[in-house]
Amino acid sequence: MTDHPALAPGRVAVITGSASGIGLAAARYCAGRRMSVVLADLPGEALDAAAREVAAAGAGVRAVPTDVARREAVESLRAAAAALGPVSFVMANAGIEAGGRFFSDDATWHRILDTNLWGVINTLQVFVPGLIEAGAPAAIVVTGSKQGITTPPGNTPYNVSKAGVKVVTEALAHELRERGVPVTAHLLIPGFVYTGLTRARGVTEKPAGAWTPDQTVAKMAEGIAAGDFYILCPDNETTRAQDEKRMRWAVEDIIRNRPALSRWHPDHKDAFAAYMKD
Repeated sequence: MTDHPALAPGRVAVITGSASGIGLAAARYCAGRRMSVVLADLPGEALDAAAREVAAAGAGVRAVPTDVARREAVESLRAAAAALGPVSFVMANAGIEAGGRFFSDDATWHRILDTNLWGVINTLQVFVPGLIEAGAPAAIVVTGSKQGITTPPGNTPYNVSKAGVKVVTEALAHELRERGVPVTAHLLIPGFVYTGLTRARGVTEKPAGAWTPDQTVAKMAEGIAAGDFYILCPDNETTRAQDEKRMRWAVEDIIRNRPALSRWHPDHKDAFAAYMKD
């Protein structure tokens, strides 16, 4: 497989949320392409350990403690990255789950939206103008979620944040296309992945149904090389066909004027189960 031209030796990759999981796997992938890598995450031993791991592969690495919810912190991240060379790959991956629900308190809603949605907006608005101005091949990947598309009950703040991330990334892709610049935007939609978020729920070993972060990043690299905007990942328990059917059902709630979230509505859940079996 030929990589996207942005993933080239001597260029700089900036990855938020890279102390673990998909972000760390992406950092290792970029280091393997002889890129310099800037790892951004909250300060702590996890970020330092991730930087040591990536540096062991021989890559130029800089760990920059960053709270992506703060615009000034992201601007400092940009300055740190620029000191290493020309940035050509930006991955807005930082995110939290935090277990919120519809009636969660304001602090929970703000914590999730400030990181998951505003963190992406801050990262894109700070980094993308420089990528456009440089006029060189570049790629931006934003980590979304299937929950931002099918919006299942519960975890409402997270679903809202990831639905917003989808809209923001779609708008950016359109803007870049209209400008005719060699900068591409992509929405990574992971499946079930064994990450720190999974471990935070008490799962201490990788479930058989989950992909590894490295598998997810390999799918990401394949997708951006192919020019895909929506990089929809399966896993070991859900196929792409199943994902497509779930997403189609969700959209058809509007078209067919069904109740909201009809998959879980008592009058429609049997019809949904039959639809998935067909």
